[in-house]
Amino acid sequence: MSLGQQLAPHLPFLRRYGRALTGSQTHGDRYVRATLEAIVAAPEEFPRAVDPRLGLYRTFHVIWNSTNYDETPENMGATDGDGQEAIARARLARMTPLSRQALLLTAMEGFTPEDAGYLIDVDVAEVEALVAEALTEIEKQTRARVLIIEDEPIIAMDIETIVRDLGHEVTGVAVTRDEAVALAMEDRPGLVLADIQLADDSSGIDAVKDILAKFEVPVIFITAFPERLLTGERPEPTFLITKPFQRSTVKAAIAQALFFNQATVPAA
Repeated sequence: MSLGQQLAPHLPFLRRYGRALTGSQTHGDRYVRATLEAIVAAPEEFPRAVDPRLGLYRTFHVIWNSTNYDETPENMGATDGDGQEAIARARLARMTPLSRQALLLTAMEGFTPEDAGYLIDVDVAEVEALVAEALTEIEKQTRARVLIIEDEPIIAMDIETIVRDLGHEVTGVAVTRDEAVALAMEDRPGLVLADIQLADDSSGIDAVKDILAKFEVPVIFITAFPERLLTGERPEPTFLITKPFQRSTVKAAIAQALFFNQATVPAA
């Protein structure tokens, strides 16, 4: 099997990681593209002693550490808006990027602390400390009112508990597309957590589209079939959680989505 064939299944999830790390589809995809270009240009330098997924993410981090696309003047507001970029830069100034990497690698991407340590060149103890730091810092900086779109009662209750534990307010729990839109219009949320397949066979994707047609709000999709959304075609979600999920994964996604959202306010 060629290197390209080995890496192909992991590319959608690397795009997810790049977007979550940068808070931008444009910037995240740019880092992934640079990663692939580097591998094609020098395949002999690709880490062969580790699992292909580890090698892919390791190459991504080499690019990430050597290039700052989202800090150059021409990219500061290129696609995501000056206000959003300003909020992100202000929050980034109070938080080390390494801690965000450790959090996303372990909580969202599912790497072990050992693998995350390999990817960011720190030991396991430091990975665990960085994750704790990331959660503490982001939770201090953001607060939002959250709409949950989920038709499975137990999952909805679990998500609601996580959201409230993080200090956020739940505006409502919707189980259908129409109910989701009605709740969003009645009580405007600052964040939406949306399942894809809803109770009446309606679509969470369509519900989100309807909501976004009325106002801008960050969205996190939660699905058992991430490959249906990570197709390489636009638009794709910036934040995506795979079912079954860990509580830490939901916490990490919420924190990162709010981190880059100009509508959130500092926690009291």
